Amino acid sequence: MSMMLLLVLTTTAVTLAAWAWPRLFDALVYWPPGVAKGQWWRLLGHGFIHADGTHLLFNMVTLYFFGTVMELVLTPRIGAAGFVLFYLSGLLVAILPTHLRHRHDARFLSLGASGAVAALLFAYILLRPWSLLFVFFVPVPAILFAAVYVIYSFRAQRRGGGRVNHSAHLWGGAWGIAFMLGLEPALALRWPCASSRR
Repeated sequence: MSMMLLLVLTTTAVTLAAWAWPRLFDALVYWPPGVAKGQWWRLLGHGFIHADGTHLLFNMVTLYFFGTVMELVLTPRIGAAGFVLFYLSGLLVAILPTHLRHRHDARFLSLGASGAVAALLFAYILLRPWSLLFVFFVPVPAILFAAVYVIYSFRAQRRGGGRVNHSAHLWGGAWGIAFMLGLEPALALRWPCASSRR
């Protein structure tokens, strides 16, 4: 079984279990006072639970399609364990700025795999900026999608309100790009030139 499929199945299973047992949900969700008390697992555990079926489905479908490609790209370079660590580090890097900002806010909660999913998505876009992504069945160049995604997330974060942690999306995406550039610095020299059209 691929690590990608294992991540999808594990996340789905933990989410379903958390819906059935609220105490598990409460133990995993990112909650600043919990982390302050030494419950550091919340910095990763939040990525294995989701708010509802739509939230879970969207993240898992995106994770599977882009993660499958990135697993094929990364595993020969860093191994299967390295790929899983990249995913988990995406969860951690994405939530840390949120933690610093909300560490004293007892009312703040965050959950979902979006930070790690964004890391994989933007790593993919860095590799294949001219590939077509189908957004609501409309083909959009990956580089254009990335630009719109970043602008929207940045504005939504500044506006505040709502239930979406846009900061996690931005930092997760930034981590995906930083990781790939660290692994293959030459990407910075040729992106987004025409030679990347593959």
